[in-house]
Parts: sequence; structure tokens; C-alpha cells
Amino acid sequence: MLIRIIISGVLLIIAYIACELFMKDIFPDLNRWVELLVFLVPYVVIGWDILWRAAKNIAHGQVFDENFLMCIATIGAFAIGEYPEAVFVMLFYQVGELFQGYAVGKSRRSIAEMMNIRPDYANIRRDGQLMQIDPNEVKAGDTIVVKPGERVPLDGIVTSGSSTLDTAALTGESLPRQVEAGDDVISGCINMSGILEIQVTKEYGQSTVSKILELVENSSSKKARSENFITKFAKYYTPCVVIGALLLAVLPPLILGGSAEIWGEWINRALIFLVISCPCALVISVPLSFFGGIGGASRLGILVKGGNFLEVLSKTGYVVFDKTGTLTKGVFNVTAVHPDHCSEAELMELAAYAESYSDHPIAGSIKEAYGKDIDQSRISDVKEISGHGVEAVIDGRKISAGNDKLMNQIGVRWHPCHRTGTTVHIAIDGEYAGHLFISDEVKPDSKEGVEAIKKLGITKTVMLTGDSKEAGEAAARELGLDEVHTRLLPADKVERVEALLREKEQNRPKSALAFVGDGINDAPVLSRADVGIAMGAIGSDAAIEAADIVLMDDKPSKIASAIKIAKRTMVIVYQNIIFALAVKLAVLILGAFGVANMWEAVFADVGVSVIAIINAMRALNVKKI
Repeated sequence: MLIRIIISGVLLIIAYIACELFMKDIFPDLNRWVELLVFLVPYVVIGWDILWRAAKNIAHGQVFDENFLMCIATIGAFAIGEYPEAVFVMLFYQVGELFQGYAVGKSRRSIAEMMNIRPDYANIRRDGQLMQIDPNEVKAGDTIVVKPGERVPLDGIVTSGSSTLDTAALTGESLPRQVEAGDDVISGCINMSGILEIQVTKEYGQSTVSKILELVENSSSKKARSENFITKFAKYYTPCVVIGALLLAVLPPLILGGSAEIWGEWINRALIFLVISCPCALVISVPLSFFGGIGGASRLGILVKGGNFLEVLSKTGYVVFDKTGTLTKGVFNVTAVHPDHCSEAELMELAAYAESYSDHPIAGSIKEAYGKDIDQSRISDVKEISGHGVEAVIDGRKISAGNDKLMNQIGVRWHPCHRTGTTVHIAIDGEYAGHLFISDEVKPDSKEGVEAIKKLGITKTVMLTGDSKEAGEAAARELGLDEVHTRLLPADKVERVEALLREKEQNRPKSALAFVGDGINDAPVLSRADVGIAMGAIGSDAAIEAADIVLMDDKPSKIASAIKIAKRTMVIVYQNIIFALAVKLAVLILGAFGVANMWEAVFADVGVSVIAIINAMRALNVKKI
């Protein structure tokens, strides 16, 4: 399009110079026809697609749109001999379309391609050998084998083995889940340690991973999308000006006598009226305002995928958050050490040594918090108790480190931590020594972000999480959220959002619901919400693809900034619309009475556009946001 605009612009200048300086002298008798042909070349270069779309839409019964208006306005200009104006008007329109294209941005790739939770194969024993087959070929009741590092391909029950599963991609729960014989497992999880034999309970088409993929691929069709303003405006504006031009051409001559000279004069005015009616200023100022808003947001690290999403975001009344990775860091850290009969340093050291052979994420966080080299010669008789913890002999003392189940099993009296989260208890030779508190910390600016959102007049803030009730409610209290729902799978989150959308329709039907998330499990909800906001730095590819707005630095406080930018952008849009329409109406009236000629009309339109562009550029200034 840019190449076409440049070529057409150059050809228009050449045509104008040629006609003014040479054509009138060389072809005096054929001047008008030669001039027409000369100006038709840049006109066809820049406007052939508009003419084609208008013809195609008319064939489908969609007559009154902006393409039709551009066609009759420019063809009308050719009919009355205003050739340069005809090309210039079409050229100006296509410049506006070019800005519109930049504002909307590149089309997004298919979400389904980004969903890396889709399993490639399932291991199944046949004729005494382990074979890899398509998950679609596995029947309910078959037994599959999942090795460490592999993704669980189908839902089922563990019949043999024990391991930890990374369920973050599905539930958003940061803490890996311990499973053993008799436990249910869902497809899409990653097996982190031991070999598992799983009896399949659901075929692939009914499995959890299949349902998530289906939700993501289909929920986009339910997404609320704002209609393009120009198209919506043209539905009413175009028939009005066409009918107005027709009446202007017919009624005055009938009233005034109907001589050939009168008919010619009023038909000429009607065609000028049509050319004046071209909404160039609107076409260029509206997308430019959005473009300015998108550019301003990008300076703050907020990626907005189109002007229509800014429009929806400006109406936000409900903000729904995921927890892990969105409001919290999504990383385990030892946040407290509570010794009973030893020093903090000794308790930390014993825990790190006891967990030194474990690959569990909690063990990793303890070793990282200890931060020193571990002398393996001090450790002996290490025993990992699945789902409970570890036991080891360190410097001749028996150290037990694990959860409350382990303490109960070895008969040690323990006491819970006053905080809500994961607790690792430590016992020395059967005597309770204290505990470590491990938690997924709230991001430093999460509370500030929630407070800033509430100041913008948001009706309700809600958190949806796959975490435990205790952890979810504790985070919600700390952040001052209005509502929290815990232990949710992706399908449950979609149901909750659907319920909130129904509530919104009853309480604030003109407002929008924004969902903020970061994981693959959030992709279906991001697609279903009126506007989806994803964390870009650590967020999954699927979440970023499904979202309409991406926060590139993962700061929740940027949500309020995005809403402020959207609101200010819409104010600028409405300012430009009102100003452009007011000037347009004034020039139309002058044109109808024969006061404004073609050049004056085009000059007025260009002037309005320049003012609108300068106003739109204000959206780029985000220093005070």
C-alpha cells in the first residue's frame, strides 16, 4: 500500500504538471479526454481495490459503505471535470487506510499452534514391548507408561509408581503435585521424576488437554469486538449524503423552472456536494488517534494488538486476575526460618543437607536459600519418602525434613506455621527443631496495581486460581481483592468468567470485563474475556497469542496505566470525530449553496485532518500517566 501511495502521488504530480504546462497547447481539441486519461492512471493505481470492493459489496446487497461513498465521490469529481481532486481524495483516503492497518497490527498466528500441551504420543505395552502410538488410538481401560520428563497424554489413574507432576500449565498451581498408586492424573501435566503406569479413564477426545485446546480454538468466536467506526458511521452517513445530493440535483431545477442551464448548475453542485461529503478527515483522524494511543502504550512496555482493544479497555468495569505468575512471582522462595531449639543458620544448614539429593522444586529452593557448597561426606543413609519428605544422617544425627505427614509418621510433635503456604518441618533425632516457610511471593507492585485500578472506578476485582483455598484467600486479603475463587481448572475459570460476564450484563451492561493471566491454562479465559491481558516476560506463548494486550515487563501496576491510556485515547477520538463532523457539516452546507468550490472543500478537509493529526499525537505523550 505504501508503494502504491508513493507511485500514485508521483504520477498525480506528473499528470498535473503535464496538463497545466503541455496538454492544453499540444492537444487543444482533445484536451479534456487526454487530461481524463492522464489522471485515470494514478487514480486506478491508488483506487482499484476500493472500486472492486464497492462493486463486490453492491453485488452482495451491501450498498452503503465507505467504499461506495469513495467511488461515487471520486467518480463524481471526474464527471464534473475535477480530475486532480478525484485522485487526491482517493489518495488521501488510502493514506488513512494505511494508518488504520498499522493501528490494527499484524494478524495473529493460530493459537492452536502455540499450545504446546498437545501430547505427541503415548507409551503403551504391546507384545511385551513399549511402543509409541498416537494418543487418539488409546482406548479407555488401556494402561500407558509415562517416563520422567514426558507429558501425561491422557487422563487416568496411577496403577504403579510414584512421582511429582508439574501441573502449572493446566491449573496455574506453582507447587508440583505428588502422585502415587490410586491417584487421579490429568493430561497435559509433566512427569518430573519417577516412572508412572496409568490406566486411561477417558479417550483423547474427552481428555482435559483436548478440552483446553477446544476452548482456546473456539472461544475466540465469542469474543466481543467493536465495529470499525467508519463502517458503522457510513451505514447512516453514506445514504444520507447520497439522498441529499440526489435531492440537491433534482428538487431546485424542478422548482426553478428546469432549463438546461439550471439543471447543469444544480447537478454540478450535487457532485461537488458528494466530493465534499467524503469523510477523509474522519478516516485519517480516528485510526491515527488509536495509533497514537498504541504508540504511547508501547513506550510504557504495554503492547496493544489493535485500536479496537483500546476502545474496549476504556470501558473496563470488571478486572479478573490469575494468581501465580500474574500477581505473584511464580517462584518458590524460603521466606521465613522458624527454629525451636537451634539457630536459624543451623536449621537452614540441616534442611539444605537433608534435601541435597532431592530433585524436588522445594528442595531446590532450600538449597538455593542456603547458598553454600554442600559437603557430601557429612551425609549418609539418605531416604526419600514419597509424598512425605526425606530422612538422612548428617554428622551422625538423624535428620527428618518434610511435611506434617512425615512428622506424624515418625511420632514427632510439631506445630503449624502462622503463615499460609508450604511448610517444611525439621526434626533432629526424633525431636522437633523448627520449620522453614516456603511461599510464592506477591510481586512488589501487585498491591499498588490493584489500588490504582480501584481508583479508576472499577466495579469489582476478582482472582481465579488453581492454588489451594488457603493460599488463594491469603493472597486476596493481602492485595485487597473483592472476590477469590480457588482450585480451578481452565474450564472452571471459563465458567467463572461466563458467570461474571452475565453479572456484568445485569449491573453494568456497557462496561467490559478484562482478564489478566500468564499461563497456557489462562489462554481460554483470555480469549473469552472482553479484553485479555497477558504477562509477556514470563508468560507462555499461548497466553501471549490469545491476549489482546501484553504487559512486557510483567508489572500488574501497568494495568491501570493501560486503562488510563485507553480512556484518554477515546477522549481524543471523540474530540476528532466531533470536530471533523462539525467542519464537514459546515462545508457541506456552503457547498450546497454554491459558496464552496472543490478546492476549498478539499483544503478544508486537509486542514481538519492536520489539526486532527496534531491532536491525535497527544496520545503518544504518556509521561503523566
